Amino acid sequence: MVITFQRICRSGKPIAVDIFQADLYLVREIGYHRSRKNGHSSDWRNVSEIRIAELFAGVGGFRLGLEGYADPNHPEFYMKPAGPFTTIWANQWEPPGTESRQFAARCYAERFGEGSVVNEDINKVLDMAEAGETQIPDVDMVVGGFPCQDYSVARPLNQAHGIEGKKGVLWWDIYHFLEMKKPRFGLFENVDRLLKSPASQRGRDFAIILSCLADLGYTVEWRVVNSAEYGFPQRRKRVYIFCEKDAGDTDLADRMRRGVMAKAFPAVYPDEMTELDVLPDPYENSTRFGVGRKVSQFKTAGVMQGCRVLTCDFVEDYHGERRVLGDVLVDESDVPEQFYIAEEKLPDWRYLKGAKREERTNKKTGFTYTYSEGAMSFPDSIEKPSRTILTGEGGTGASRFKHVIECPDGRFRRLVPDELDQLQGFPKGWTDTGMTDGHRAFCMGNALVTGIPHRIGEAMVEVYGL
Repeated sequence: MVITFQRICRSGKPIAVDIFQADLYLVREIGYHRSRKNGHSSDWRNVSEIRIAELFAGVGGFRLGLEGYADPNHPEFYMKPAGPFTTIWANQWEPPGTESRQFAARCYAERFGEGSVVNEDINKVLDMAEAGETQIPDVDMVVGGFPCQDYSVARPLNQAHGIEGKKGVLWWDIYHFLEMKKPRFGLFENVDRLLKSPASQRGRDFAIILSCLADLGYTVEWRVVNSAEYGFPQRRKRVYIFCEKDAGDTDLADRMRRGVMAKAFPAVYPDEMTELDVLPDPYENSTRFGVGRKVSQFKTAGVMQGCRVLTCDFVEDYHGERRVLGDVLVDESDVPEQFYIAEEKLPDWRYLKGAKREERTNKKTGFTYTYSEGAMSFPDSIEKPSRTILTGEGGTGASRFKHVIECPDGRFRRLVPDELDQLQGFPKGWTDTGMTDGHRAFCMGNALVTGIPHRIGEAMVEVYGL
C-alpha cells in the first residue's frame, strides 16, 4: 500500500511512502516532542538526517533501534526514535545464497518496504560499486554486526592493493565500505571474545581492527555490554564499537568518561587505566601483536586515536527499570502444543541440562577421556533476565542450551518465536513473515538487543547536539 504523506514538520514537500514508513515518520516527530519534554535540548527538526547504511542487516535490529518503531498492528509496542536517523541503504545475504536461505532479507523487506534491502553477497556488491557497475549512496553512518572469524591480514599495507584479509572474512567488507564511502560515524557489534582472540595471539584480531580504523582516520570507543545490566530482559554480552572520522585531537581519558559510549552506558571507571599502542600497519599486527601473551591487553572499555589506546574494566552504574524473562511471556492460550515437552522426554532434557563427569571415547581415534560440565538451570527462571538466545532455539529436540520454562499447570515448554522476538527488543511477531519457527529462532539468535543501539543513538544526540 502506498499513500501520499505530507512531511509538514520538515521540508513541507509531499512524498510517497508505504504506510509503515509513514508510521515511522510520525514516531520520529512524536519522539522529538517527548524528548523535549524529558529535557533533551537538541532540536532534531533543524538538523539534517543522519543517513545510515546497514550492513549484515539481518531482520533490521540496528535500524529498529535507531529509527524507532510504531505499527497499528502492534499498538502494545512503541519505541521512540533515538534521533534523526534514517536508513537509506541496507544489505543482507545469507550464504550459500540459495533462495530458501534468504528468509531474513524477506522479513526486512516486508517490515521496511520492498527495495529496502539489497539481497546479494556484500563482497560482490562492493566490487561492483568500485567498478562502477552499481551505486551505493553516500551515507553519514554505517552500522552492522559482523561474524567473529579469522581476521588475519594476507597482504601488507604498502603493497599496491592495500590491506586485504582472507577471502570471505566479513570485517574486510566493512573496511572496504569505510574506505569507499568515508562516513562520519560507524557502529559495529560482535561477540566479546573478539577482544581476546585468537588464543595463540591474545588481542590480535581486535588490534587489526583498531589499526584499520586508525589508518582511515577514525577515533574509536568500545564497550563490552551485558544487556541485562542495563535493564533488558536478556543476559547478552557483546562488544559495541563506535567510531568517528576526523574527530580532531582527543583527550583519551576525557573521552573514556564523557564520550558517546560513556553517555550510553553509565559506569564507574578506575582511576588508573592501561595505555598501549597498536601497530600502525594491520599486517604487522597480524604477525606481531599479542605474541606470547596469555591474557589480552584489551579490557571491557576503551578508546583509541592514532593507534594510541586507553583501556580499562568498568562497573555498570544503571538505576533504571529492569526487565526479566517473565515480562515477555505470551499467554499460555497462545502457545502451540508442539512447544510443550512430553513427559517421557523430560529425562533427556534433565540429563543434558545437568552436571556431568563421565568417561567418553573418541569414535575415530579410540582415545578415552573424562568429560565434565556444570549444571544449567532447569527450568529457566522467569524472575531473572534470560540466558543468551542462540540460533539453535528452534526445533523440538532436547538441548542443553534451549530455554525451558515451567508453566502454571506444571508442564514444561520451550519459548515460542514471539517471545524470542521480544527478548531481543523486537515487537511481538516481528519475524512472523511466513518463515518457519526454526528460521525465526535462527534470526533472533543472530540479532542484537535493539535497545543497545537505541541508547547509543540517544547518546550521539546528546554528545553531538544532533
